[in-house]
Amino acid sequence: MNKIYPTDLTNTQWQYIVKTLLLKERERKHDLKEIFNAIFYLVKTGCQWRMLPKEYPKWELVYYYFRKWSFFEEFDLLLSKLRESVRFKRKQNREPSLGILDSQSAKWGTNKAPNNIDGNKKVKGIKRHVVVDKNGFLIAIMVTAANIHDSKAAMLLMKVLKDLCSSVKQLLLMEDTEVI
Repeated sequence: MNKIYPTDLTNTQWQYIVKTLLLKERERKHDLKEIFNAIFYLVKTGCQWRMLPKEYPKWELVYYYFRKWSFFEEFDLLLSKLRESVRFKRKQNREPSLGILDSQSAKWGTNKAPNNIDGNKKVKGIKRHVVVDKNGFLIAIMVTAANIHDSKAAMLLMKVLKDLCSSVKQLLLMEDTEVI
């Protein structure tokens, strides 16, 4: 790869990923670091898969690895390990016991899309529910129809967190945020 993008990984970041995900080094046509760089480029820019710059491997290969790593929850593992590492360096427990839940209604979809109306905001679309720890580090995300009340979403998120063996024992609900 010739051109360097701001989203490209440094060698230190790449070594952390290799160590955390236990990636096996073997003979490949394309280096896995290039695949990760392409995924980070897509996430940061929001470009379409087919519009991936030619400096990266073909979009089909990048998509294959993205789906594979998503299915095996490799990105979730990486996020979890990074969160634990930073919390430990801040002299906090590795796992949070408190989660902060906030939601945001967003206009989304077409007439055929599964969405509904948020009665408080008069917005037709979806609602994003996000749980973070006290540092603002992501713990969980859930997307629902806009008419789902935050208290019902909180109960569902607590069940999901329990199933994931999360250490979160208490959730604080924040006020609704603005519509975007």
